[in-house]
Amino acid sequence: MTAPAPAPAPAPAPAVQETSLRAVAEGVYAFEQPPGGWCLNNAGLITAGGRAVLVDTVATESRALRLREEVLRIAPDGPDFVVNTHFHGDHVFGNSHFAPSATVVAGEQTRSDMAESGLGLCHLWPQVEWGRIELALPDLTFRDTLTLRAGDLTVELLQVGPAHTADDVVAWVPQRRVLFTGDVVWSGVTPFVLMGSLQGSLRALARLRALGPQVVVPGHGPVGGPESIDATEAYLRWLGALAQDGLRDGLTPLQAAEAADLGEFGELLDGERLVANLHRAYGELRGLAPGARIDVAAAFGEMVRFHGGLPACHA
Repeated sequence: MTAPAPAPAPAPAPAVQETSLRAVAEGVYAFEQPPGGWCLNNAGLITAGGRAVLVDTVATESRALRLREEVLRIAPDGPDFVVNTHFHGDHVFGNSHFAPSATVVAGEQTRSDMAESGLGLCHLWPQVEWGRIELALPDLTFRDTLTLRAGDLTVELLQVGPAHTADDVVAWVPQRRVLFTGDVVWSGVTPFVLMGSLQGSLRALARLRALGPQVVVPGHGPVGGPESIDATEAYLRWLGALAQDGLRDGLTPLQAAEAADLGEFGELLDGERLVANLHRAYGELRGLAPGARIDVAAAFGEMVRFHGGLPACHA
């Protein structure tokens, strides 16, 4: 992929020290990284009876150290398990700050995708102060479902992908009706399905809604309720209709994005993802299987062109 033109000077990154674990239910905490743009993901902690499960880590060394500080404030012995909802670096690069004392858990394909992608994300945004990152691959992998326990709290891991990626896992705490969705659900941030599936995402969202969560911790953006599931679905259905119209009219994904009226979705962060999402939607309309490999570099390059430069990353 040709090196993109420099983007306009980004706004200052959110201060790491302002991020903390806050209770969203008894024994359940969310680590929100506002505003939720590129590589500013959320994590979570479930703890009871002297046991703890951490859901996802973070992108950089400094943010991982902050997350670790917050985890130890609530669970002084650290987590027993670290769950990676998918392979992207913003959700897994901090694993090494908790392993090997914690067992890292992920879907089976997530482990192989992590190994293949390595630290590639760091090269995409070389201006980011990534710090010292050592990739810690999952020790325990599974298919379909896996149940972890933190004291009297159950953490049900459900494999719901392909959705955001080819292999996505969510963490459901039924006693507290709290759902950690990874990047299957987004809040105030444009969804991203280039490496996963549009249709698979819609199926996953229906499955998550059926759980009846009261608190939803999305992969990016503010914690809320099931309305974030609805909002993510609304965007993806609009995306599907836009892709159908674009194919019918003979437009490329880039042309369809340039002609699109974003309407209510124009307020979402990282709107440039529309181009990449259309590449996936076009592919599926042409028969591409959910989660099947796609030319990510080409799609990302067109997204950069649409944006007018590399999107800002404040990790």
